[in-house]
Amino acid sequence: MNKAYFHRLNKLSPTRMWINNPTPLDAEKAIAAGAISCTTNPAYSSKQIQNEETREEALKIVDEIVHEEARDSIAADLVQQKLVKKIMEKFLPLYEKNPGKEGFVSIQGDPFADEDPDNIINEARRYISHEKNYIAKIPATATGLKAIEVLIAEDVPIIATEIMSIAQALYTSELYQRVLKESGKNPPFYLSHITGIFDQHLKAVVEKEGINISPDILWQAGCIVARKQYRILKERGYPGLMMGGGARGLHHFTEMVGSEMHITINWKGTADKLVEMDPPVVYRMETTTPQFVIDELLEKVPDFKKAYMEDGLSLEEFKVFGPVDLFHSMFIKGWQSLLDTVKERRSRVA
Repeated sequence: MNKAYFHRLNKLSPTRMWINNPTPLDAEKAIAAGAISCTTNPAYSSKQIQNEETREEALKIVDEIVHEEARDSIAADLVQQKLVKKIMEKFLPLYEKNPGKEGFVSIQGDPFADEDPDNIINEARRYISHEKNYIAKIPATATGLKAIEVLIAEDVPIIATEIMSIAQALYTSELYQRVLKESGKNPPFYLSHITGIFDQHLKAVVEKEGINISPDILWQAGCIVARKQYRILKERGYPGLMMGGGARGLHHFTEMVGSEMHITINWKGTADKLVEMDPPVVYRMETTTPQFVIDELLEKVPDFKKAYMEDGLSLEEFKVFGPVDLFHSMFIKGWQSLLDTVKERRSRVA
């Protein structure tokens, strides 16, 4: 396998690649190719159950757990933990070599319960007992931020996810900065800008509403917001690292190269394509966007304006913002599929 691209990237730039929702085999390939850490989300288990490569082993784990746990919601959570633990073990050597910097694996819990900050906090406390390379992944919504505030003070590593706007990024950064000063703790902290899902949402809105805008301009939207977020975080000296996520095209990685960002991408269809293509490592994060491009997006696409302006969203609007809601709906669908599998496998042994 040609491993050149990500290894050259690691040598020539500060940008780093994390792998998202991998199978154990994909995790091994990603590590060999230069991935430094890993993210999973609430759809992880359902993806492993649907994947021909991992289906048999995943269902075996479901069967074992339904024998031991009578409550479907708890059983689903245990399945998620057990499947992700296999990936944690793959990345643990990287963590042991560079603790707190590499080898992290995230777990994000039950999306049906993420309106309860105590549930999010208790999930993180349970998950952190699995392996020392665990990192919490929590939505930057009003509820999630309450949990993040508590967990920072408990020194829990955190990825603040589902960030689709400058307002979310600033609110989250200011919260982190304040709690650091109050608690004296300084856990690893990442602000994950979900560039690809943001673009997916805008494209759907433009098509549905018949907005007359050039596809070339629309293609740039997510990266424009990400670049502005990165620039503001740097200029204002906020602690923590910015992360990219939700890639829906290779440009959601390559356009960020040259930044001090960590970007999480899928192995199949994204990371493997970049390995195959082996493109040159070119710094593109500081690319200047013509003002007419930004002006047209601001004028024609209201959700772009909400994301781009520092005061575009209030705290209460974070969760219901269109692209955030879209991303959350994917997690609901994935978790519901896991619950359905738990119920179906339980019926076989009833």
